[in-house]
Amino acid sequence: MELVVRDLTVARGGVPVLAGLGFTLGAGEVVVLRGPNGSGKTTLLRTLAGLQPPLAGEVSLPPETIAYGAHADGLKAQLSVAENLAFWASVYGTGEIEAALGDMNLSGLRDRPAANLSAGQKRRLGLARLLVTGRPIWLLDEPTVSLDTASVALFAARVRAHVAGGGAALIATHIDLGLEARVLDVTPYKADPDAGANPGAFDEAFL
Repeated sequence: MELVVRDLTVARGGVPVLAGLGFTLGAGEVVVLRGPNGSGKTTLLRTLAGLQPPLAGEVSLPPETIAYGAHADGLKAQLSVAENLAFWASVYGTGEIEAALGDMNLSGLRDRPAANLSAGQKRRLGLARLLVTGRPIWLLDEPTVSLDTASVALFAARVRAHVAGGGAALIATHIDLGLEARVLDVTPYKADPDAGANPGAFDEAFL
C-alpha cells in the first residue's frame, strides 16, 4: 500500500497553486503538510482524494484506500452520535462502531443528537468516522480545529495506532501533534498562477 505523487500540478478555481510536487507515502508513515495559509494544502488534499482533477502529473495508489477528513465534519444534525457513525460504517461496509466510540471518548454521548454537540464534540465525531472506514490512507485537513488539549492527544494516539497497524496519514496542520513524521513544506512548489491558468474553470473550493 503506497501513495505515489509524481510531478503534480494542482489548481484552485482554474489557477495553478502548486506545481512539480512529488512524494511517496507508504505503510506506517506520517507526512505533515506545512505552508502558509492559502499555499495550496487543502487543494492538494482534495486532489489526492479524487474530489478534483490535477492539471498535470500523476497520483498512483490502490483503489478504495483513501479516507478524507476535511474542514467540515460531515454530520447529520438530526441523527445521534451512534447513528451518524453507523451510517458511515454501513457506507464503507465495516459495520462496527463501538471501538470508534470508545477511542474518541464518545461512548457517553452515543444517544445525543449531533445538533446538540459542542464544536469539539462534533470534531471528535467527525474524526471517529475515519476509524470506521477501514481505509489505510488518511488525508486530514487541519484535523485538530476546535479540539482541546486532551482531545488533541486522544486524536494523536489514534493516528499512532493507525500507522502502527500498517496505515498511513498525510496531515495538514500548524500544530505539533508529537508524531514521528516527515514534514513536506509545499512553499517551494508554489506555482506560477499564469502557467496553465483557466480563469473560466469552476472553483472546486466551493464543492
